[in-house]
Amino acid sequence: MNPVVYGASWCPDVKRSRALLDSAGVEYDYVDVEADPEAEQLVRSLQDGARRIPTIVFADGSHLVEPSDEELSARL
Repeated sequence: MNPVVYGASWCPDVKRSRALLDSAGVEYDYVDVEADPEAEQLVRSLQDGARRIPTIVFADGSHLVEPSDEELSARL
């Protein structure tokens, strides 16, 4: 199962994290939380009601919220 990146097209942090995943050759699924209310609700449930993006959920169920490039690289 690929990691899932929850984000929005206008967000620079989402663009940065996706670019890092792309450059590392990591396959992932992308879900726009503004177009998918269920995805937004999932993000809020992981963050006690907040909606910070990107939220990246990994196959093992762990997740990162607004990771720095260093945090995301270390997780990969």
